[in-house]
Amino acid sequence: MSPHAAPARHSHQRRAWRPRRPSLLMVTWLTAVWVLLWGDLTWGNVIMGAVLALAVTVVLPLPRVPVDVRVRPWALARLMARFMYDVMVASVQVAGFALGRRTPRGAVIRVRLHSHSDVFLYLTSGFTSLVPGSVVVEAHRLTGTMYVHVFDVHMQGGLEGAEQAILAQEERILRAFASDEQLREAGFHPGSTPRAGKVAR
Repeated sequence: MSPHAAPARHSHQRRAWRPRRPSLLMVTWLTAVWVLLWGDLTWGNVIMGAVLALAVTVVLPLPRVPVDVRVRPWALARLMARFMYDVMVASVQVAGFALGRRTPRGAVIRVRLHSHSDVFLYLTSGFTSLVPGSVVVEAHRLTGTMYVHVFDVHMQGGLEGAEQAILAQEERILRAFASDEQLREAGFHPGSTPRAGKVAR
């Protein structure tokens, strides 16, 4: 055996165990989730969230998924503003049930998403579950289908209202991050707002 074989093998092993560089998008997303869960925007929460996000992405990295992402700042601002609004409104509504006597009428609904991308299925599931009163209980990546438990159907405007709210959330996510081609594949004209319209089919 060549005297250089063993060092080469050890060198290959060292490269194989090298920590993967964390994704800036994932770190930002996890930090935002941490701050939203605490419900208090302070430097301490932001720093702690960023440290934990870095630790999670380095120690437990997700497999890389090929995705063509195009960040649209205006669409991203609209997405986050509407998300925070939905969280605040839903929190008040759920608190009303805790203080009142009305019994919630829950249901599990099936939502067929426009996009079949694993990344956007994950993002839509995450945003949906972070809004009080809705939890994704199952998601099928091959069909792009989510099953969502709704705390109270009337609070969501009925079964159709709950479904449309999730699809509108997906559209905001797509317009914030999807490429023009991915938007067309999902049935939307490229653009930062829903005013761009849908592709006629």
